[in-house]
Amino acid sequence: MQRLRDLLGGGRDGEGDDDGSDGVALFVDGPNVLRGEFDVDLDDLREQAEAYGRLGVTRLYVDEHATPELMQAAEARGFEVRVTSGDVDVKLAVDATELVVEGGVSVLAVASRDTDFKPLLEVAGRRGVRTLAIAPGEHGRSDALRNAADDAVTLGE
Repeated sequence: MQRLRDLLGGGRDGEGDDDGSDGVALFVDGPNVLRGEFDVDLDDLREQAEAYGRLGVTRLYVDEHATPELMQAAEARGFEVRVTSGDVDVKLAVDATELVVEGGVSVLAVASRDTDFKPLLEVAGRRGVRTLAIAPGEHGRSDALRNAADDAVTLGE
């Protein structure tokens, strides 16, 4: 288990149990959530996930076009920032699925409006992991994600 956490980058220091099998993992799809039309606050995302337990993994996934200011602000709020030159969705889904399959989380929270994460939530649910879909706003909500998750939150409601 420790090897997997090391591979995935684990939680932030001081968060989660040593084996990572406890707590909430928050995965944020930056390009789909942090858009001007949604006006999402990273602290609000953390608060929504923390309502389900202690945060063990808190990650923001962005592409190579993310500004240094965004990355700095995310890190200041306790997010581990993952930058990818490829498809953000693929990296986020693979990392989250690995954590779920290896038993590294009790609640998986995914902040996105992208229906592509529906299979991730379904796999987590089949593994006994509670799932939470966080939508960036009413117009950014995916009904497929909402229906696949155990719980769903729409920011701003």
